[in-house]
Parts: sequence; structure tokens; C-alpha cells
Amino acid sequence: MTTLKVGDKAPEFSAKDNEGNSIKLIDFKGKKLVLFFYPKASTPGCTVEACNLRDNYARFIDNGYDLLGVSADSAKRQQNFIDKYDLPFPLLADVDKTVINAYKVWGPKKFMGREYEGIHRTTFIIDEKGIIEEVITKVKTKEHSAQLLKD
Repeated sequence: MTTLKVGDKAPEFSAKDNEGNSIKLIDFKGKKLVLFFYPKASTPGCTVEACNLRDNYARFIDNGYDLLGVSADSAKRQQNFIDKYDLPFPLLADVDKTVINAYKVWGPKKFMGREYEGIHRTTFIIDEKGIIEEVITKVKTKEHSAQLLKD
């Protein structure tokens, strides 16, 4: 699990998105960023989470947030995920796990008694100056937007 906490400077990153564009943390300077890490594109929990964020995307924009998803999937798999579910935000194809490791969301997991290494579903809200404003480690996939947008 991540050791990053509220008040920490968000780790800089540079990675390719689903379209092959290079995206860096500095690109979001002056904006708030919801940076969400998810285990695998098009799996049930990740689909529910992404669609919940999609359905509330206008509210995020209205509140001054950009959204950026990250998993270790290939750019092609990320693009298929976007196309299939009409996702309006970019997804980083962090195949080499550079961003995943920088944010310390890779580690041991358990599922049905089996232990393996994987991405811990985690979301960071990063403020306009690149400081972590919130860390959500217990993501509720069906209600993730409500966890982030506290009206």
C-alpha cells in the first residue's frame, strides 16, 4: 500500500496515455487532478469505477478537476476500454509501472486465498500546486464520485 499521505508533494511522472501522448504531472499545474489507479481495464470492478467517474465527469469539470486513470494495461487495451464505455478522460498505459511504483500502489494482494502482486485500487487528489490533498485507499467502485465530490 502507498506510504504517500496528505500534504506530500505528488511524485512527478511522465507516461504515455491510450493515444500515445506523453502526459506529465506538470501538465496539470494550476488545476486539481484526480489520479486514480485501478488493477485492470474492462474487469468488473474497474468498469464500475470508471463508469461511475464517467457519469459524474461534468461535475468534476465544473468543480475544477481533471481526471486521469492509470493501470499497467497496454495503450491498445486502454483505448478499447475508453471506446467500449465512452470514457471522457485519458488513461495512462503504465506497462513498465513507472507511475504505479512512484505512487507506491503496487504490492502483495490476496484474492480467494491466492496471493499475488498487483495494483492496489487507490485514488489521489492532487491540488493546483502538486500537493496531495487526499488519498483514498478504500475505493467504493459504485460510489467513487461521491467519495471525491463532497458537496
